[in-house]
Amino acid sequence: MRGLEDKTVLVTGSGRGIGRSIARRLAEEGATVAVNDIDEANARETADIIADEGGDSLTAIADVTDFEAMQTTVRDIAEAEGLDVIVNNAGWDRIEWFLDQDPDVWDDLIDLNLKGQMNGSRAAAEHFVETGTSGTIINISSDAARVGSSGEAVYAGAKGGVISFTKTLARELARNDVNCNVVAPGPADTPLTREMRETDLGEKILGGMTGQVPLGRMAEPEDIAGAVAFFASEDASFVTGQVLSVSGGLTMTD
Repeated sequence: MRGLEDKTVLVTGSGRGIGRSIARRLAEEGATVAVNDIDEANARETADIIADEGGDSLTAIADVTDFEAMQTTVRDIAEAEGLDVIVNNAGWDRIEWFLDQDPDVWDDLIDLNLKGQMNGSRAAAEHFVETGTSGTIINISSDAARVGSSGEAVYAGAKGGVISFTKTLARELARNDVNCNVVAPGPADTPLTREMRETDLGEKILGGMTGQVPLGRMAEPEDIAGAVAFFASEDASFVTGQVLSVSGGLTMTD
């Protein structure tokens, strides 16, 4: 166990996929998990799974692209349970060539993948600073941000912004004893990835990645959850401003 028994963690976008695995892992480690999703049915399903596994959770339905909604969500969780950690996981992608992509899609990608994480980070940071809580902010980026990825230009750009944003936030909030780190998954076997592989371009790009991974497979959501559990724990109390790649060795850049 990683000593999360007395902590409350908000995990955005935890109604399915990687977010659900993160929520389950943190609950297994003893945390009370606030399951956030824009889809209430998905959030309740995750909460039910956690309950069946003997964990504690509550649902927190909110759109992460709405800053005021995130402020309200953080305030409500803090008043009910306290808040020690936020995992800004909610995200979305679409595989398309940049020159073919509708600019309206750019706005959706940036709003959810970058601004959504900024909204969650700001709302949580306000709580941590105002209450003097030694909090933790964990943002989920992507290895596409570190090395680029064909068919994901705007997504990679938004996720690159997450890395730069988090590093800067780590510097600003260090004086308040708030740690800020990034987990950068490689290609993972999730419902979203399977949906993207239904297109010819998506299958061409994502289907060819598995053979390039030194460890021989795509990441499972549980692989990413383990990295998040580390950053959420006291084991990472002297770690801030860092990016942890979980890609099976697909990317090995500095």
